[in-house]
Amino acid sequence: VQLQASGGGSVQPGGSLKLSCSMSGYVLDYIVVGWFRRAPGKEREGVSSMFLADSRTYYEDSVKGRFTISKDNEKDTVYLQMSSVKPEDTAVYYCAASQHTSMSGMYPHEYPFWGQGTQVTVSS
Repeated sequence: VQLQASGGGSVQPGGSLKLSCSMSGYVLDYIVVGWFRRAPGKEREGVSSMFLADSRTYYEDSVKGRFTISKDNEKDTVYLQMSSVKPEDTAVYYCAASQHTSMSGMYPHEYPFWGQGTQVTVSS
């Protein structure tokens, strides 16, 4: 499977941004899609995940209530709607796919397939 993340950019605190992860290849073979981010000087961390079969979702605590992961089956695309963004959300955001993960699917090492990153900068 190939993944391509897009939609990053610069946004003011409190604003919104919608990231897209377009998938191609044997999409149905991959059960989990995750969004991850790497902020400057920090390790990559899980932001949100979605299990494609039942749309079960998980969120990192700091983004709960602000970010929403969703999918469009017809377009083989998974989205990350970011709202009420904060400067600490500034990072390179990546999407990834896996066939096997833990219950939450929030650990980067569980994902063998990655898209390129898209930069999100939150600044006034």
